[in-house]
Amino acid sequence: MFRTPLTLFRTLAIAEAISWTLLIAGLILRATADLSIAVSIGGGIHGFVFLAYGATAVLVALNQRWGVVPAAVAIVSAVIPYATIPTEVWLQRSGRLRGAWRLDDTGDPRDRRPVDRALRFFLRRPWALGLVLVAVVAVVFVVLLIVGPPGGKG
Repeated sequence: MFRTPLTLFRTLAIAEAISWTLLIAGLILRATADLSIAVSIGGGIHGFVFLAYGATAVLVALNQRWGVVPAAVAIVSAVIPYATIPTEVWLQRSGRLRGAWRLDDTGDPRDRRPVDRALRFFLRRPWALGLVLVAVVAVVFVVLLIVGPPGGKG
């Protein structure tokens, strides 16, 4: 399903935008119909997708060897409602999402870095990569749920 960095990044960018819609709809329902549960549901979905998008942005940035600026723009775009879509368009048009997953050592000196070796290890084992990413996102999500929402629980 995610045979290229483009397909994975685009899928999560769209999912992040959809999750913003769920969060905003939940906020509207809370304000107009006194349905606080709508924010809990929409916010929970948005929070999980937000973290998954961030993990995806880091993974794709490493694979595509983006510099600091494109990687930071991709990650920060999740904070601004719907900004992941124009970010994905910009990254695609600038060629930063072009190409395949780097499964093999290309002879580039950067391929010898530990992070690149680990990336290739996990990219060759997508089931393991998926499990690790879901586990990391789930742990961060649970920790954030325990900490509570921004601005406190009041």
